[in-house]
Formats: sequence, structure tokens, C-alpha cells
Amino acid sequence: MKIIFIFTASGGMIMKKILILFLAALLIPAGMAAQAQITTKKVKIEDFSEKVTKIVLSGNMFYDSTLKEAVREHWTISPYEFCSLSDFQKMNTDADYYFLIKVKGQFRKESEPGIEFLSLLKGGPEASKGLDNMLELITFPYAAVESPSGRETVFLPLVLDIIQQHVLSSIATDIVAYSPLAAYSNNIGKIRGCKVVMAEEDLSSEAFRMRDRYLKDPVVVTDMDSADGYVTRHAEDVVVSYTVCPEDPEPGAFCYKMLINVGNGELYYFRKHRITRKTGPGFLIEDIKRIAEELD
Repeated sequence: MKIIFIFTASGGMIMKKILILFLAALLIPAGMAAQAQITTKKVKIEDFSEKVTKIVLSGNMFYDSTLKEAVREHWTISPYEFCSLSDFQKMNTDADYYFLIKVKGQFRKESEPGIEFLSLLKGGPEASKGLDNMLELITFPYAAVESPSGRETVFLPLVLDIIQQHVLSSIATDIVAYSPLAAYSNNIGKIRGCKVVMAEEDLSSEAFRMRDRYLKDPVVVTDMDSADGYVTRHAEDVVVSYTVCPEDPEPGAFCYKMLINVGNGELYYFRKHRITRKTGPGFLIEDIKRIAEELD
């Protein structure tokens, strides 16, 4: 079974929704305030820690064994159980469950899905109308659909940490619950005082040529295996780059770029850009300039 979410590049509607919520609260007459209640996303997911999160297995033995191990070692914010895709189909309308499931994302200009995401969804009757009607807590880029690099297995524990931190923050405030993942780029100032390790494979061709100009100490540019070694060692005060894009990205596809503190699993930078005939995958010049500015 293939589960596909169709994504758009637009993120502007999120802030509009928040504004509408605030305006609606202000416009409620004082006499009706006690009776009126706006059920925000924060309110809808406040029961998360009390409900079982179903970890949906794909049927791929290698991925499932890796996922099981990572979940057992890192999932701490709710009770969990593993289930099959067929179980998910039967249970996704049940509001007593949340579901962590791997999905394929296809943007409108792509001819086929290029990236797999890990999506955390709340069960409910809306699922009968399609998965895109389920309440989404977070959908995080994980790996290329075709020929994944293998780095996704190294970074999976960190991805689970980021997902859990996001859920806890969303329960605490609607600002996080409704914000796009790009808002995590506001954390970039936290790279100060850290060793920043950039995998050569994560740099765009132009950024790689200009690396000596912008990426100076405490930034280290190294090969992918060496960079990933910091992840497996859970190195303290070390930030490592991670990118996710299709194996052979076509114009219209997206590349996701991240900086993650591998010691505490905190996301310090998250940006995406559209692949064009002139702009390929990887951290762009504008990305490495921003990193360099924070470290000056």
C-alpha cells in the first residue's frame, strides 16, 4: 500500500489561520465569552501523553527493525505499540490513537513522489475521508524514496527526538503547534559555542566551491561517514548537517536542509528550497552565509 500526501510550497496560510483564531477570540461578545470556546490544535492534542501512539511498520524488514530499535530506545513521551499498515487502515478513525507513519510526499510539480516523511497523525472520524483530513502534529522529511543514502538510519533517533520535542512544545503553546518547521531556523544562534560539522555531500556545488571563504573554524567540512560518526557517538556540543532530497531531483522538487545538535537532538536550522535547472540540492550560498554570520 502506498500512502501519498500532496504538499504545496505555500506556508502563508498557517499564519493567516493563527490570525483568524486570535481575531475570533477578540470578537466574541463579553456576555458569550463563558459559553464560547475555540478548540485550537493545542487543545486537540493535550491528551497525547495519555493515548497510545501506534508506530506503523512498513513491511520492509530492514526499515522496520531499525525503527523498532530507535523507538524502543528514544520514544518517551507516550505509551506506544507497533502495528501493521492493515491495522492502521482499520484503526485510523479511532480518536483514542495517534499514529507515527512513513509517507511519501509529492509536490505539485513533481511527476512522482521523491521524498519519504515521518508523519505523526491523530486518529479520528476524519480519516474516513482520506489521510490528508487527519490532524497532523508534524511531518518531517526522512529520506529519498529511491536509493536512500543510508544516513536516514543514522539520523532516525535524532528525528524521533525532534518529533517528540515538537509535540511537547505544541502542547504547551499554539504558536508552535501552528508554526511551520522553518520556524526552527530561529534557533540558529544556538550554534555559537558548538562545533559545526558539514558533510561535503550536503553542500551545493557552489557552496562547496566557496566553503573555504565562508565555512571557517569552528566549522568542519568533512566526508559523510566522518560527519555521521559524530551522530553515532552522540557527541556533545556538536551540530551536524543533514539534507533530504530526491535521488535524482527534477525541477519542482524540494531539498530540505537541517542542522541538528547530535548531543540533545535539538533542531537548530531547517530550510527548504525548490530545485531548478540552476539550483541543485544541498546547502546554498545563502545558507552557509547565514551560518558564518552567526559564528562571527
